[in-house]
Amino acid sequence: MSKRVYEIARELSLDTKEVMGRLNEAGVEVKNHFEAVEDPVYERVFGEKSNSGSQGGQEGGRKKEKGGRKRRRVVIDANASNRGQRPVTTSSPAPQEGTATQEAPAEEQSQGGIARVEPGATVKDLADAVGVPPTRIIKELMNLGEMKTVTQTLSTEEIELVAEAIGVEVEIGGAEEPAPEEVAPEDAPEDLIERPPVVTVMGHVDHGKTSLLDYIRHTTVATGEAGGITQHIGAYQVEQDGKKITFIDTPGHEAFTEMRARGAQVTDIVVLVVAADDGVMPQTEEAIEHARAAGVPIMVALNKIDLPNANPDRVYGELAERGLTPEMWGGDTVTVPVSAKTGEGIDDLLENILVVAELEELRANPNAPASGYVIEGERDPGRGSVATLLIVRGTLHKSDVVLAGTAYGRVRAMLDYTGKRIKEALPGTPVEILGLSGVPEAGTRFEVVEHERIARDRAQQAEAALRRQELAESGPSRSLEELLGEEGTQDLNLVVKADVAGSVEALKEALAKLSTDEVRVNVVRSGVGALTDSDVMLASASDGILLGFNVRPTNTAKQTAEREGVEIRTYDVIYKALEDIEAAMRGMLAPETAENETGTAEVRQTFRVPGVGTVAGCYVTRGEIFRNNRVRVVRDGTVVYDGGVRSLKRFKDDVRSVREGFECGVGVENFNDIKEGDMLEFYEVVEVPR
Repeated sequence: MSKRVYEIARELSLDTKEVMGRLNEAGVEVKNHFEAVEDPVYERVFGEKSNSGSQGGQEGGRKKEKGGRKRRRVVIDANASNRGQRPVTTSSPAPQEGTATQEAPAEEQSQGGIARVEPGATVKDLADAVGVPPTRIIKELMNLGEMKTVTQTLSTEEIELVAEAIGVEVEIGGAEEPAPEEVAPEDAPEDLIERPPVVTVMGHVDHGKTSLLDYIRHTTVATGEAGGITQHIGAYQVEQDGKKITFIDTPGHEAFTEMRARGAQVTDIVVLVVAADDGVMPQTEEAIEHARAAGVPIMVALNKIDLPNANPDRVYGELAERGLTPEMWGGDTVTVPVSAKTGEGIDDLLENILVVAELEELRANPNAPASGYVIEGERDPGRGSVATLLIVRGTLHKSDVVLAGTAYGRVRAMLDYTGKRIKEALPGTPVEILGLSGVPEAGTRFEVVEHERIARDRAQQAEAALRRQELAESGPSRSLEELLGEEGTQDLNLVVKADVAGSVEALKEALAKLSTDEVRVNVVRSGVGALTDSDVMLASASDGILLGFNVRPTNTAKQTAEREGVEIRTYDVIYKALEDIEAAMRGMLAPETAENETGTAEVRQTFRVPGVGTVAGCYVTRGEIFRNNRVRVVRDGTVVYDGGVRSLKRFKDDVRSVREGFECGVGVENFNDIKEGDMLEFYEVVEVPR
């Protein structure tokens, strides 16, 4: 076992320089903080002093500070950027030995400095904070065996070691406290009114989810989409018996789960669409699992009952096996036979949704400031950032200031699900708003705040936190060992941008399924809008590819991509994107090798050549043998040797190859035990792309 120098220093409360000094005095040569010290050496040098290490460290510290020399400190403060403050610098004289520490006078605090930097600071950030050129930081890192550029981030350990090397003490502040979980305010019962239920439609592909919604809202969204799959998500309302129902359409179960993972509990009821001619399929089971995990009631819409091969009883049995026993079988799962083509059973489905909603007692306070979740976001060339919101509590008014993650702004216009401009929206209502500074992600919680300044500050805080997380996850530079993941798995990093949030979610879901044991697909950033310089730089830092769906790179992004050597791919059909990514993954795989047998020869006589070894006199029985082949020596059906061809001769001449039906002399590398009757199999090893 061994310990590194900086680990010993931390354990004994000593400076690493003092640890290195003691080791060198003891005849153990160490050059930097990362060198390992074996346990026997550690015991010999520090065994007697380890118990008093802490005291020794303090004594050493006081000796260094004797004479009143000022010591500069670096405080890594996660909240500095969030407060919008510049790094604060102060200093205090080191305490004299035997005296109490006192706060420095104000005039002294402007000299030297306590510098505050964020966790994950870059080389430049640290250099600016401690007042040295970035080249000095890079030099110290090189001494530690680390190669960094000015824009690359540093770990906490690296910041500590570099700061100590340049004579700066490091005090690392605690990481930013996570935001407390949102707790819905308690509303008085008399303030609550009934709100429309929010319904998510899920099910196996091709079982008729979109067609069912199309019939309900009397549109033809399903017929005009590239690639034939649902590209966008949205929210719509229908009216039944004087009451409204809000429907949410998602491009896949992963979008539903991801929204729920962000805390977006937007769904009150899940309608599971199952085809009467097909039954329960793998994606049907996934939908059941997701709905159960969300803790929402499940209804079943048995679709395609108009088809001649429909078999409802078989499907009811399959549902019962999965814990969804239909009411007509004595269970408690509402199951309604429908046809999205003819409209049969649609009214029954809507009526049953209202019955289930009534049992759920869905109520909300309309008099509070509006809050809820983002269902959809897109950047429209003519209207700017457009977001579809689902209001869960309160009433949203035109001109309200909305904060949604990293996006904020005053509501310039508000439209209902029919495209009609409205001035206010009650709980349970989906609305489309204009006026946000950016495009929020689906599932992001939104709220109305009092002032635009508050919204801007909080959005900037969220943006800073997001960038820190991206840098931490992507890793700005990677060695070959890091590029090869666990057990040889390689990472294919992608930055994904699309025209609407629904396409982003659909792409992320599909890309996640492409990962294999050998190549793992990582989406390091995703969002809505054009491909920008920031996207290119992140792709460059993570050795990734930019993938755009129905969006284009900006001119500056193109120039940056050319300079950084980043590949940009744009598509308008999801399937084409997936095919190209699969091709890229195959390109990352090491080629497989295969043997191509070229010929065989029979050993008819052997010759002992002084200084050379045994040469086999052979007759080529099949194919053609070559000088650069490999050869297997087979005796009585068993391979006794496998190696290279040392020599190949016809009579006394060296030849490149010998064809079937001719005699030749063959020497095998590092093998002289050839016997008459052996068979020689000649082959070549070729690489086969995967």
